[in-house]
Amino acid sequence: MHIAVIGSCNVDITVEAQRRPHAGETVMGDRLIVSPGGKGANQAVAARLGAEVYMVGCIGDDDYGRIITDSLKESHVHTDYVFTRKGTTTGTAHITLAEGDNSIIVIKGANAEVGPEEVDRAW
Repeated sequence: MHIAVIGSCNVDITVEAQRRPHAGETVMGDRLIVSPGGKGANQAVAARLGAEVYMVGCIGDDDYGRIITDSLKESHVHTDYVFTRKGTTTGTAHITLAEGDNSIIVIKGANAEVGPEEVDRAW
């Protein structure tokens, strides 16, 4: 069985803190976690059990893009259709974990460049 996942490839930048800062305020964080993520990439890794999984997406030509492709390859997800976009950043999710909940800001980056051409090439 072959599965193709079309979706986002992000690097998650997570900060843990006791509380969120108010506007204009600085608070000290407790921990920083930088990890591969993105809804599409996460699904590709989860779907790989018992199937050949191909990720279809775009990354930037930066260190975060290399983190994504390395992670997918380590998880035995095929990256033939993960396209690198020169001069574009890899998508990121900036996550704050505080007060028992999270807040997330997503920067699309190269994810915004996934379109019919990339899907056709994978097809």
